[in-house]
Amino acid sequence: MATFSLQDIPFSYHGSWFGVSPVIAEKTYADDLHLVSHQTGMHPVLRFAAAPGTTIAATPARLRWRHDSGEIEAVYQDAGTLRVRGAGPGLRIAAAAATLTPFSGTYLYRDPVDGAHVFSSYETGRRYRVTVLGGDLAGAAGLELLGTGDRHLDLPAGAGWEIAIEEYETARPPYTASASFDEVAGAAAAAFRDFTEAVAPWRTPDTPATELACYVLWSATVAPGGFVTRPAVLMSKHWMDKVWSWDHCFNAIALAGGDPGLAWHQFLLPFDHQDPAGALPDSVTHSEVLYNFVKPPIHGWAFARLRERLARPLDRDQLAEAYRRLSGWTEFWLDRRRVPGHALPHYQHGNDSGWDNSTTFDGDRTLETADLAVFLVMQLRELAGLAEELGDPAAATRWTGTAGTVLDALVDQLWDGNRFVARTAATGVGRAGTSLLDLMPIALGAGLPAEISDRLAAALKAHLTAHGLATEPVGSPHYLADGYWRGPIWAPSTVLIEDGLRRAGHAAMADDVSARFRALCERSGFAENFDAESGAGLRDRAYTWTAAAYLILAAAHEQRRAGG
Repeated sequence: MATFSLQDIPFSYHGSWFGVSPVIAEKTYADDLHLVSHQTGMHPVLRFAAAPGTTIAATPARLRWRHDSGEIEAVYQDAGTLRVRGAGPGLRIAAAAATLTPFSGTYLYRDPVDGAHVFSSYETGRRYRVTVLGGDLAGAAGLELLGTGDRHLDLPAGAGWEIAIEEYETARPPYTASASFDEVAGAAAAAFRDFTEAVAPWRTPDTPATELACYVLWSATVAPGGFVTRPAVLMSKHWMDKVWSWDHCFNAIALAGGDPGLAWHQFLLPFDHQDPAGALPDSVTHSEVLYNFVKPPIHGWAFARLRERLARPLDRDQLAEAYRRLSGWTEFWLDRRRVPGHALPHYQHGNDSGWDNSTTFDGDRTLETADLAVFLVMQLRELAGLAEELGDPAAATRWTGTAGTVLDALVDQLWDGNRFVARTAATGVGRAGTSLLDLMPIALGAGLPAEISDRLAAALKAHLTAHGLATEPVGSPHYLADGYWRGPIWAPSTVLIEDGLRRAGHAAMADDVSARFRALCERSGFAENFDAESGAGLRDRAYTWTAAAYLILAAAHEQRRAGG
């Protein structure tokens, strides 16, 4: 079973809202591991302080603290329960917050009903019950303490011990162990193996990062809770602990072949919060839904890719639901994001595009861009196909006609003969840029005129480094190695461009893009993005759409090798 660094990937479990990690806030790494919950935000709740000289090792099923005197192990019994045992080294479990106020911090008390110790966290609104299953506590401090002070439980060095830690809301029956520690560990390992076998049965020694990619997705999945209306794959169980309204599409596609139910939930989750205008939220998390920005309408493209990969076909009710949701989302762009008399829709800010600080948005930010037009064309065409399938040929004709209008305007108004420009929505003034965003129309594949497709494919070479497609050419004066969308390599742009190149007939280049990105993940893991020159992982290091992109590209590569 794959091993991984907890500096990069938290130890967690399918369905759980908490993990064990040294990452306690954005770009903040503690010396000790913490139980970090993602209910009501990202909050370190408990600190696990081990003896000096302890090393840490993790696999998808088991976490180990290793010391010269012995070992401590942790496994998940279920999404809400962690089992921990030790023999040799001791362990201190302490409240992460040193101060308790009426509105913050953690309170520690001993429950007189069952004798368990309970940490009650204001930040998460949850309780964390510690029940001793074997051995005895070496001590406890800060019971019922208010204000500032240390609150902790000590597990003894030398003698063996075992505990259970549960996250819950208000009350539970006293904890009773129904299985041994090793039986629990075996069940956790089997659950992960079953997931991996279902999602990636195609894996071979030539796709060595597959198991870890599956773990990133499996462990980042949470049960429904708060505004998260369905089982959801968060973007990360580090600080990027949300579902953004385009990230989810790549996770859905990666899961489609092995877990069609979970894939369907991923696709629909943001649509559960679709507003009356048809817009999707920017992001959804446990205790927050944000609408101040949107994300690009890649959902028609994603729905088509989802259907290609689903292990079982969607039924008529599901097709009708997808049609209704996609119709509203498309009409938002047509009705609310087009200047009167304009055929092309516009973004109001770089955040709407998903490429927040791309150089395309330097200067004017309310722009009609080629990528947006192409995504909308693909979505309109998907709607036309769905309408035909559902028995509404008039609607199919209408959607097809609108797609043609937008595509014609894209070519007539934004193509300058060499590349696409971005046009200020209010004035119509166009400006050529250097961002990879301006080449994203290649995603339309064979839907573009061949001469434009060929020009875009040639222009992509300026962005291609040894590790993949840089979002800004490394020779650009605007390039920044850790500049977010101003240089680093990203998963979604890679998948969309690889798919478009292949559909446009540029198979050799698509193969090259795929191979470089897969090799990048195999070397550097599943970071939010990567340094285009060194290949080093940047920002959040356990990002699910990156893992999903690897699985999408690796599965397709193996299928081609097998002659499928």
